[in-house]
Amino acid sequence: MAGATFNDDGDTLALAGRWTVAHVGDVEPLLRALPEGGKAIDLSGIERIDTTGAWLVHRLVRDHKGGELVGASDDATKLIESVAAADMPVDRHPFRGNVFVHRLEMTGRGVVGLLHVLGNFLAFLGKTLIVLFQTITKGRSLRWNSVTHQMDVVGIHALGIVGLLSFLVGIVLAQQGAVQLRQFGAEVFVVNLIGRSTVRELGILLTAIMVAGRSGSAFAAQIGSMKLNEEIDAMHTIGLSSFEVLVLPRVIATSLMMVLLGFYGSVMAITGGALFCWASLDMPLISFTQRLQEVILPSDFWIGMFKAPIFGLIIAVTGCFQGMQVTGNAESVGQRTTAAVVQSIFLVIVLDAFFAVFFTALGYV
Repeated sequence: MAGATFNDDGDTLALAGRWTVAHVGDVEPLLRALPEGGKAIDLSGIERIDTTGAWLVHRLVRDHKGGELVGASDDATKLIESVAAADMPVDRHPFRGNVFVHRLEMTGRGVVGLLHVLGNFLAFLGKTLIVLFQTITKGRSLRWNSVTHQMDVVGIHALGIVGLLSFLVGIVLAQQGAVQLRQFGAEVFVVNLIGRSTVRELGILLTAIMVAGRSGSAFAAQIGSMKLNEEIDAMHTIGLSSFEVLVLPRVIATSLMMVLLGFYGSVMAITGGALFCWASLDMPLISFTQRLQEVILPSDFWIGMFKAPIFGLIIAVTGCFQGMQVTGNAESVGQRTTAAVVQSIFLVIVLDAFFAVFFTALGYV
């Protein structure tokens, strides 16, 4: 059993016995009732002590200022010091109430935030289209130097990555198509698969995804950095419109270059598929080309070219919109850049699915 008694002079509290969790139950109320004031605490009579006992000794010293430990062994001293080091305030999680209500509240906040972002994006898109319309109809000046520079960055500098990836996708598409069609003895139809899918869908869609990852993120980072450096505020101060100077050149350049890059990507994908058919299926390139002319409908080409500038418009507007939303510090630039890529790709895929259903409903199968 644990015990605690004062000596004859009343200036030293002597602890004795087994100060473990199983034996300190009786002595703990006694320690709480001790009068305040510094007393020497003699631990020489303790036979065994664990964490619970060490905590009681530490609390005794803590609550009775001026108390001094004497007669403690080295192990007991280390244990009491460890317990004392861990005696510090901790953060408590606030009570969140009913879990279902909390989840419902989080969902509601998320939906409201999403609608808020969507509303701001549509307002930004509308203002961009109004400025573009006024530039075309009212002869407002357009910064052609900026447009040309952006066309060079968005289009010319992207030829390598777009061409390489489209070429490889064409090879993969031909290989997988040939493997599946070989089971039915219909390998010749791999030309149909490559031709129509790349010209109408994959060529434009893959190019848009690459442009979103490359140029959409760059737009958000460039405009976001300018906003952090207060360059956009300075632009407004001297009477320049950020839409005319920053947004419109990027939108026009990306829309125009998406048409050329989409066509270029489709050609490279078909080239990759043709080379695979020639090397793996022993299909002469002239036969591949003749078959390609038969299967690709003019509507496939025009549908692809119709979607390309719209995808470019969405990518550029999303990148510029996220750049304009940057606030605070460089971390915000990173977050908005990531959001620009994710939202651009999401919107492009949603629009592509819409166009696929729409043109099929019109009879362009």
